[in-house]
Amino acid sequence: MRGNPFFVYPRAGKNGKVFNLVKFRSMANLKDKNGEYLPDSIRLNRYGRFLRSTSLDELPELINVLRGDMSLVGPRPLSFKYLPFYTPAEMHRHDVRPGLTGLAQINGRNAISWEERFRYDLQYVATVSFFVDAGILFKTVAKVLKREDVGEGSASIKSLHELRAAAMPENTENTR
Repeated sequence: MRGNPFFVYPRAGKNGKVFNLVKFRSMANLKDKNGEYLPDSIRLNRYGRFLRSTSLDELPELINVLRGDMSLVGPRPLSFKYLPFYTPAEMHRHDVRPGLTGLAQINGRNAISWEERFRYDLQYVATVSFFVDAGILFKTVAKVLKREDVGEGSASIKSLHELRAAAMPENTENTR
């Protein structure tokens, strides 16, 4: 994994405003003969697995917290490409700044469905307080130290736009 150690990706933040999320790069940029990225399982090496299993790949997101794009606790920022696929209720996850950790992370992380994730996000938005945040931070530290619920990344579940686009009738126009 030579070159830039950072991975920067546009994510949707508070009020749907797009910002650049900064993480440590955990996958090599290996491509096939057509210039397409190889599967994540090939690109993720031992170093990347270690970064992810210890959640150290998330440390540069503190830059986003200092910039004011993110908070320590809140719904995890998701791809800006998902914005057209949220239901009106799910859009309320953007009423607060996204966080390094949140209710969904302490309740299953990537191992839970999109519906469960959004339910936890909306529960957080409805109950945000200092004490809720302190409890989430405490539980996050325990999960990270135990390396619980650590997945290989977003490949563990189908992406939201693939899932929702597949469910849309063919005659419905998609605004991706």
